[in-house]
Amino acid sequence: MTKSTNDRRGIVVLLVDDRPIVAEAVKRLLKYETDIEFHYCQDGAQVIPLAEKIQPTVILLDLLMPDVDGLVLLRFLRAHESTREVPVVMLSTNDDPQKKAEAFSNGANDYLIKLPDRVELVARIRYHSDAYLNLLKRYEVELTRAYNQELERRVEERTRELTETLAHLQETQSQLIQSEKMSSLGQLVAGIAHEVNNPISFIAGNIEHTSEYVQNLLELIELYERHYPEPSQEIRDFQQEIDLSFVREDLEKIVDSMKMGTDRIREIVLNLRTFSRLDESDMKFVDIHEGIESTLLILQHRLKDSSIEIVKNYGDLPLVECYAGQLNQVFMNLLANAIDAVNSIEEEGRSPQIEIETSLNETDDRVSIRISDNGVGIPEEVKNRIFDPFFTTKPVGEGTGLGLSIGYQIVTDKHQGAIECESSPESGTEFTITIPIQQSKLSDLASYRVASTPKNSQVRKAIA
Repeated sequence: MTKSTNDRRGIVVLLVDDRPIVAEAVKRLLKYETDIEFHYCQDGAQVIPLAEKIQPTVILLDLLMPDVDGLVLLRFLRAHESTREVPVVMLSTNDDPQKKAEAFSNGANDYLIKLPDRVELVARIRYHSDAYLNLLKRYEVELTRAYNQELERRVEERTRELTETLAHLQETQSQLIQSEKMSSLGQLVAGIAHEVNNPISFIAGNIEHTSEYVQNLLELIELYERHYPEPSQEIRDFQQEIDLSFVREDLEKIVDSMKMGTDRIREIVLNLRTFSRLDESDMKFVDIHEGIESTLLILQHRLKDSSIEIVKNYGDLPLVECYAGQLNQVFMNLLANAIDAVNSIEEEGRSPQIEIETSLNETDDRVSIRISDNGVGIPEEVKNRIFDPFFTTKPVGEGTGLGLSIGYQIVTDKHQGAIECESSPESGTEFTITIPIQQSKLSDLASYRVASTPKNSQVRKAIA
């Protein structure tokens, strides 16, 4: 049964009988059948080893033998794996119906009175051999089908494992890139803050003294004019040359402008720090609106020379527990994409607009941040892949395909929230971020539910 039917050269007959004369007679009956291979076994104990060697297609078994009962040997053949399915034809000189019934009940396939007619013997051998070989073929087909199914299952399983591994590697790679980007941004902001703060602090600190000194000098000039109303011609000429009255009026304005400039630079540095949250790497309660405003300031260079209208509809939000720097990075990616989306519609005569709306959902203690634009929109076939790592529709060199993927991880993994996209071509795009107000409370609730509920799958559904 273990050997393929394709390896067989013909019919193989095994005769089991204690009398060699019977074996010789059967051999003579089959000598003209060139496709039939004949084997003889006199010892019942050697039947199984010989059968495993020659793999018979039919066994001719004597019913009555002095050393072993034919029915006992028949049951033994039926119990052994190598001969379980091989057709067995019982040979006997006894035509007793009871004996025939016992033979069939013990697993015999046929019953012949020996010695049978040559034509009948050959016909029975061919019939049972063909049936057995067909059975082997069916087994082989079934085994091949089962093997192929198992192979397909293993291939699918391995493919799934490799796909999951690839997704994990891509996620890890994007996280590493995100960490590197945030680290680089942090170093950049730290450098700017260090390099700008020191001279600005120096300037701001001296502006007060400068203003005081300028005021004193102006008062001194007034005193000179009051006590020496008729200066020399050279002094009058110089006063006229420098337009002293204008200098008096403009000098105070210049000092005030310098004060405003230093205050503005300080504000920009503060917003840079707010955006990257260098001093707040841990999860803390922060003002979401402050993060949005700092992000808009970072993008101001892309907004000031355009006609993009920024519409803000801020709700009354409490402080939200989050990784502020990472969440600001999400705002940065969404707003930068929105600016890209609306830049092209200005050429079509439409007014580009980006709307930022925040709201509080008191029923589940979550806040929502909605960023929408009236740009070109996202095609349906692209929308299904926008959160995939390294997927981008931008030209080579203009996009890495990591912004939305990293944003998705930050919102869903880091903040147990959700990010959704609604878009269609020519109607704009809307992203909605929803995160819990308090992360630690959510974690405590999850731990409690997992500990008190026997089925974790139900817990995950309940938390979700």
